[in-house]
Amino acid sequence: MSSATKTTDHDTIRKWVEERDGTPARVDARGHKQGGGILRIDFEDPDGSTDDLEPIDWDTFFKTFDENDLAFLHQDKTADGELSRFNKFVSRSGDQD
Repeated sequence: MSSATKTTDHDTIRKWVEERDGTPARVDARGHKQGGGILRIDFEDPDGSTDDLEPIDWDTFFKTFDENDLAFLHQDKTADGELSRFNKFVSRSGDQD
């Protein structure tokens, strides 16, 4: 089983996402008072569906990421050695890179 790594380093996160052809996004934030929305990484589906994700720039992404004290949990390779897209946003809980 392949393990996941937790990081708060912006360069590491951006590199991981871009290596997998992902882009920063958030769940449509129109209803949010501060416009933060829930962060996601958008890996566009082959059919073009993105589940109501709103593309955002990296500055907006990392501003929201830091303001919410988030960390990025990610997996580099699957158990069979393939490039993994597994990722999740979790609380920093005092752990930082």
